[in-house]
Amino acid sequence: MSSMFNAFKELHQERLLVLPNVWNPESARRFQEKGFPAVATSSAAVAASLGYEDGEGMPFDDYLFIVRRMTAILRIPLSVDIEMGYGHSPEAIYANISRLLEAGVVGINLEDSTIGSTGRVLQPAATFAATLESVRNRLTAAGADLFLNARTDTYLLNVANKEAETEQRLRLYETSGADGIFLPCITEEAAITTAVSQTKLPLNVMCMPGLPALDVLEKLGVKRVSMGPFLYNKVYDHIGQLSEAITTAGSFDPVFI
Repeated sequence: MSSMFNAFKELHQERLLVLPNVWNPESARRFQEKGFPAVATSSAAVAASLGYEDGEGMPFDDYLFIVRRMTAILRIPLSVDIEMGYGHSPEAIYANISRLLEAGVVGINLEDSTIGSTGRVLQPAATFAATLESVRNRLTAAGADLFLNARTDTYLLNVANKEAETEQRLRLYETSGADGIFLPCITEEAAITTAVSQTKLPLNVMCMPGLPALDVLEKLGVKRVSMGPFLYNKVYDHIGQLSEAITTAGSFDPVFI
């Protein structure tokens, strides 16, 4: 077991892990300098920074280049959001995961929705569970260490009977080899408490309007909270505001305030 992977896995065991989502090597370096114990990519933010749409609109080779530049300068663990896996079969998904492992990545997010002609929809739970199990079996056969965070989009898509659907998926993904569960867009304390009780795996939630404060999340049993693309969006909103201030002031003074 690699020391970096072991450190990352242990971060999910006790206190709440606040995991910044980064989009380039410089953003990753800044969080490292501020003492964060690990970072993760936001696929949406990386894609936007390179001029692509989210939803695997970014070529995987472009993504991999950014990831390699991050691991080259980081001394802390890096997890990568690989969306649906950038492949149409477990074999193709694992081939991409292997390239990330070679780059020094210690974790991934893999999501159970897919994007088709009608938009984003959930995959059948059994289909995604089979992909998870295939990836886990291949990792085990290769003797590879990787934190496999299974994202379920029941709350993100606000599906019918989402509480029951979430419970089914949490239990199924736990038995299929996941190391953690990611539930983006869940915000209500009661729903979070229920989700925590339905799996032995560490639960990851995402920064959202209305999400409880960090100390409350920790009391509820959440083990990881990530920032999604919102930090990236805020940074670039500020750039826009700053450019307007320069125009209004007729000088570059706002840059130095």
